[in-house]
Amino acid sequence: MKIISNIFSVILLLVLFSGCGKDNFDAPESKLVGRVTYQGQALNLRGTGEAVQLQLYQDGYEKNDPISVFVGQDGTFSALLFDGEYRLTTRDGNGPWVNNHESVTVNLKGHTEVNLEVTPYFMISNEQLSVTGSAMNASFMINRIVPDAKISRVMLLLSKTQFADDVNNLYRQDFSDVVPGSVNLSADISGNTEIVKAKALYARVGVLANGADQAIYSPGSVEVIRLLPDRMLEKRLSYPVLRIKLISCSFD
Repeated sequence: MKIISNIFSVILLLVLFSGCGKDNFDAPESKLVGRVTYQGQALNLRGTGEAVQLQLYQDGYEKNDPISVFVGQDGTFSALLFDGEYRLTTRDGNGPWVNNHESVTVNLKGHTEVNLEVTPYFMISNEQLSVTGSAMNASFMINRIVPDAKISRVMLLLSKTQFADDVNNLYRQDFSDVVPGSVNLSADISGNTEIVKAKALYARVGVLANGADQAIYSPGSVEVIRLLPDRMLEKRLSYPVLRIKLISCSFD
């Protein structure tokens, strides 16, 4: 009886091991890269928290769930996929653009580049940002792309990292009474100890349209140096200057 039990145990182990073979499926090796653009210009977006997403569909399969593709703050995206035909679309109700469900067909084979053209409510240009004393100053142009678009709020932002947006920041000041065109704004940053401690600051402007879930942001990568006032230097003598940078970063 013991012999029979041992034989049965051996057979059971053989069955188990035969079902635990190595997965021989190859990993995807083809890379899709691209930009979200308006008239060929990449859009500047929130790049943290996977806030802005595109969706990829591969038709012809019983299960056709979308593949999420996250967009960086400079409007670029990338994904590793298997070769084939895909449909790249905007995500419903997501992004600082008209919700037209824009899409483009992608024939993926190896390294493939594609742009997805959208219509943003607004664009920002000619930005000049600085910190002087206890104030953050900003001058820029808000260009209305959609004729009936209205501004919900404009944001002045400071961050200690290269990712500055409405969520990731050291300082944020909202303005709700701004109209498109040439804009000049100033914000009081006195009393913000995190700003005083920062070795470097990164600045950005954001414009949120009515009805949009995400803001459009300022482009650029210009560095400006401004001295802090003496009373703030007394608190942090090891950091006598603030360096202000406009952001242009990739997620590649």
